[in-house]
Amino acid sequence: MSTAAPAERESILSCEHVSRWFGGVHAVSDVSLDIRKGQIYGLVGPNGSGKTTLVNAITGFYPPQKGSIHFEGQPLTGVRPDRIAQRGIARTFQNVALFKGMSVLDNILLGRHIFMRPSALASLFYWWWAEREEITHRLKVEEIIDLLQLESVRDEPVEVIPLGLQKRVELARALAAEPRMLILDEPMAGMNQEEKEYIVRFILDAKEALDLTILLIEHHMDVITGICDRALVLNNGQMLAEGPVLEAVNDPQVIAAYIGGAPDDP
Repeated sequence: MSTAAPAERESILSCEHVSRWFGGVHAVSDVSLDIRKGQIYGLVGPNGSGKTTLVNAITGFYPPQKGSIHFEGQPLTGVRPDRIAQRGIARTFQNVALFKGMSVLDNILLGRHIFMRPSALASLFYWWWAEREEITHRLKVEEIIDLLQLESVRDEPVEVIPLGLQKRVELARALAAEPRMLILDEPMAGMNQEEKEYIVRFILDAKEALDLTILLIEHHMDVITGICDRALVLNNGQMLAEGPVLEAVNDPQVIAAYIGGAPDDP
């Protein structure tokens, strides 16, 4: 892993004047950011501020109608979500999106789908071809299971394990795609304090072990200020503040936006 300070590293993701609207509603308006390799970059804001819309624009689900997005210098605008995943961006979702009725191991294996090339020919010559590929995928998944300490539940049906472990499985599935950039959409939602501390530790361990850059959407401001290098704060689809994390979250406009209750982005 590079020893350069995050601010000195090259840009890995940039959004320039991104706008996205739905009918007459401007969900994101003229938003720009630049994330450097190795950073943990926080994305925060109150209810309906546009955080998830911006992430959906980055990952290709709702491409921007104005502006541009580049990953490692290559444009992402107009690229399909599966192609964006193949380029090295993985994400988790606000709501747990695991497959019930499948084991923890099988759910994590699904994260390897971008590397799988099923074919009749591979099936015909399974022992010489497909078996070797399957072994490679399983070895990678076992490494992630060890990293996130999921050994004790690896064979359990995913729906029977606690929420904190389910969130860890979702993180593991994203890591199975071998991303260079990981987008975490409220990974601590619904967790108690102990579960929060565990998931923070595993996020930091994964970042260090796998040399990740992370974009983190989170409502727990202690987490944002504790682990992020920089932050962008949105409100009503517009930028309120951007910069070093403590400067951004202590901006007077940001404090005003939070008056009246804790944020809860849809």
